[in-house]
Amino acid sequence: MSSHAPKPTRVIPLRPVPAAREPLWRDVVGDVLRRERLAQRRTLKDVADAARISMPYLSELERGRKEASSEVLAAAARALGLGLADLLALAHHDIIRLTGARSVRTAIAAPQARLTSHQGEARLRLAA
Repeated sequence: MSSHAPKPTRVIPLRPVPAAREPLWRDVVGDVLRRERLAQRRTLKDVADAARISMPYLSELERGRKEASSEVLAAAARALGLGLADLLALAHHDIIRLTGARSVRTAIAAPQARLTSHQGEARLRLAA
């Protein structure tokens, strides 16, 4: 009897394993805008008119086809009853959820969320 151990098998992948893709900012912001609009049961035309942007442009923003300026994002957010910071916070939350990452702020010290009122609007605030 021979006591030779079998040679280890070497596996060569046929294709490189793709790295996890970071979500695109325009896709995440577009999803937030669409989700908020639909939650309010509003039409593209209604929100576009309130934001003073064209309906096709708002549609392209919601589908992640266009990168909007901060002025356009603020106008779209206002038309939905949000502040720009609210829109960005919702997008930030979605990115964290999509990537499974923790925010830098959460990693440093777990903030406590609290609801505050500002000029009649309810807003989610993170305690420092």
